Amino acid sequence: MLAIGLTGGIGSGKSTIAKYFSRLGIPLIDA
Repeated sequence: MLAIGLTGGIGSGKSTIAKYFSRLGIPLIDA
C-alpha cells in the first residue's frame, strides 16, 4: 500500500488535490 501526505501552507492547493484524489476513487483520511 502506498501512503501519500499532502502538506503545505494556506492557499497551496491541498484541498483541491484532495478533491481530485477523491474523484479518482482514492481513499482519503483528513486529520
